[in-house]
Parts: sequence; structure tokens; C-alpha cells
Amino acid sequence: MDDHRLRRYSRHILLPAIDIAGQQKLLASKVLVIGLGGLGSPLAMYLASSGVGHLTLVDHDRVELTNLQRQIVHDTGSLGELKVASAARRLRALNPDIAIATVERKLEGGDLAQAVRAADVVVDGSDNFATREAVNSACVTAGKPLVSGAVVRFEGQVAVFLPGGPCYRCLYPPSDEPEEPCATFGVLAPAAGVIGSLMAVETLKLIMGIGESLAGRLMLYDALRAEWREMKLRKDPACPVCGGD
Repeated sequence: MDDHRLRRYSRHILLPAIDIAGQQKLLASKVLVIGLGGLGSPLAMYLASSGVGHLTLVDHDRVELTNLQRQIVHDTGSLGELKVASAARRLRALNPDIAIATVERKLEGGDLAQAVRAADVVVDGSDNFATREAVNSACVTAGKPLVSGAVVRFEGQVAVFLPGGPCYRCLYPPSDEPEEPCATFGVLAPAAGVIGSLMAVETLKLIMGIGESLAGRLMLYDALRAEWREMKLRKDPACPVCGGD
């Protein structure tokens, strides 16, 4: 690691649990980020600033005025631009030391499976159940860890799903809820920041192999009550995605 990187990441390196070895793991890692909205914005910014060596950003939407209330990776000058392009520009300015790839379409089928296989960790900040279910299935098939988050109104949640453990489908069967809950119900802007930041923390821990992950647990946050709750997750033996593992 050269002097430039030693200075840039010095506050990580000062942490005994990370040190130079942990930072080198981050620099060598590949993370697939699904969604550059309210969760993906702070998530991607912290992954980039922390030195995750290769980020693949996936989002097919364009920046709209209503996004700017919470999607902090974008700005007024990004209006009408593809979110992946807007986010990539911001992240490269934040940390030119890393590689960033963008996918400006929905990843489905074989393309999704290939992208998941290429990643060390997959992080899902999408806003619809169909995408979450598809990403979960691809992660189970490829044996890749998945960090998943959601936020709506004043509440948010984060979970980590590891190979061999309970998966997203164990927790949530198919739902008939609206496809875009933020557009339907609204969301407190900083609540998205809290959840996105926690997703980044869990991702970095998985890459470096430090601490205790949220695997097997669901962390729930209520901003109005300033309250955190935790639920234990169990593998569903009848789960059509991972039940046969």
C-alpha cells in the first residue's frame, strides 16, 4: 500500500480490527449495489469512501426532483440523468482510487446471475419486491452473501443473508403491496440515511471478516420512537428458494 492510500485510509488503519490487512481486503473486493435511491445513495458513498476496490452500480431509473429529498448521491444538476451516471460521477470525485462499473438496465436472468457470481457481496437497496426476490434467488444459487435493506415512512430494516442460512424468501413470502412504497407512503429522508449507512457497515464487516454480522437477525428501526428492535430469523424448511439446502 503506497503513502497516498496509507493517508487516505489512515482512520481505518488505526482501528486494530481493520489495520492494513483489513483495508487491503476492502481494496481487493468487489461489491454489487442494486439501486441508487434513498438507501443506495449513502450506501454507495460510504463503500466508495471506505475504499471498496470495485463497485458495480445497477439502476435503470433517471433522477427526478422528488428523489433529491433523500437520494443524496444525486444533486439538482443530475435531474434527468441516469442514476448510475450521476452516482458514478459523484463517487469518482469522492474517491478516484477505486473502479466503478455501471449497469443502466434491469438485471434479470443470466445477466443477474453473472453479476452476482462476480461479486464478493451483493447489496440490495431496491424499492420493489420483485427485484428483491430475484436478487435473493441469484445469491442463494451462487452462494453469495446478501445485505438487504428497506425504508418507508419513519421505519427501516436491515438484514444479512449468508449461504446456508435463512434467505429473504424465508422472511418474506410473495407480497401484493405497492411496487414503490416511498412514492405511495412517503419516507423521512434521514431514515433512509440511517438504514443505508448500516447496510454499508454490514457490507464492510463481511468483506473484512470482522465483528458479528446481522446474519440470522432482522434489525428494525423506528425513527419516531427512537427505537431499535431485533428479530431472530429462522430458515424455512419449506422455502422454495433455499429450503432444500
